[in-house]
Amino acid sequence: MEDPIGSVVNSLAESFGIAEVTMQLLIGATGLLLLGIGFHRSTESYSVRASIAGWPLIGLFFYLYSDHYVEIADPVLVLMTAGALPAGIGMSYWEARGEAVHSGTLHWLRGCVVWSMLPYYAVYSIPQLNMGFVYFTALSAEWMLEFSGIGGYAVGEMMVERFGHAPIPVSDWEGNRWILSEPLGEAGFFVPMNDSEGGNVVAFILACSAFQSMAVFIGAIVALSSVHWKRKLRALLIALPTIHVLNVFRNAGIVWLTDAYPSWSLFGMGMFDFAHSYAAKFASLFAMFLMAIALFDLLPELHRHIMRVLNPLMGALGPKQVPSDHS
Repeated sequence: MEDPIGSVVNSLAESFGIAEVTMQLLIGATGLLLLGIGFHRSTESYSVRASIAGWPLIGLFFYLYSDHYVEIADPVLVLMTAGALPAGIGMSYWEARGEAVHSGTLHWLRGCVVWSMLPYYAVYSIPQLNMGFVYFTALSAEWMLEFSGIGGYAVGEMMVERFGHAPIPVSDWEGNRWILSEPLGEAGFFVPMNDSEGGNVVAFILACSAFQSMAVFIGAIVALSSVHWKRKLRALLIALPTIHVLNVFRNAGIVWLTDAYPSWSLFGMGMFDFAHSYAAKFASLFAMFLMAIALFDLLPELHRHIMRVLNPLMGALGPKQVPSDHS
């Protein structure tokens, strides 16, 4: 059954004569602009109205990824992306209520989304940076495998998959290297990791770099307007390198498991799908949870904001407690 919301967006894209992925990016960019106005112009009377309009667009932007994650059977990301649209609508309603007790948290949440999305899509939209992140991620996994005594792997040639086209080597690609001038396909820029016989084991894409996770922490920390920049910098210096190191272990483990157990299967699911979509995903989420707990000691303001965001859910499960913005 085709998703009706996705069908409407696709129809709009066709009417404008643009690719579906371009339409999705335009929706996200518009929502990002509106939330950016809400965050950076929070003293203006129109900031709340901009945020009310921006939240559903951000939710729709992430929701449109859910079809892809259904296709690749990634239950964690299906849940996250499918829930983005109702969450965006809920945030818009929260903004419209205008509760003064939550004004600081709403301001932080706008900035968190803006400064999480901006770095990631800046890297995505600049091919040189995109390829650099992808290549460094693959090299880091190769170095870790060599360091652990599991050699014989080599990073292959950088490839690019354009929307509606088969992958080609980047050396044959005639696109602009500094500004992405055409929509990318599902893989975008990627490099294969080959075994000692030259066979492809896995392919590394931008999502393998954990830059999405880093961007979440960047946004959450940068958006703390009341916190001195030195404390923000210390928090970033703790979070970002730690995420990268953990991701190197994750990627190296996926490469080795996929190569070492090619015939392994669980309910029709191969080793790569199990390691990537289940084992590594849950381990990554748990690691991010521990990272957040560690940062709460350095940035108690972050903890207070997160608890206020969770308050509606917690209120539905038990007695309602609304911490003050000045607590």
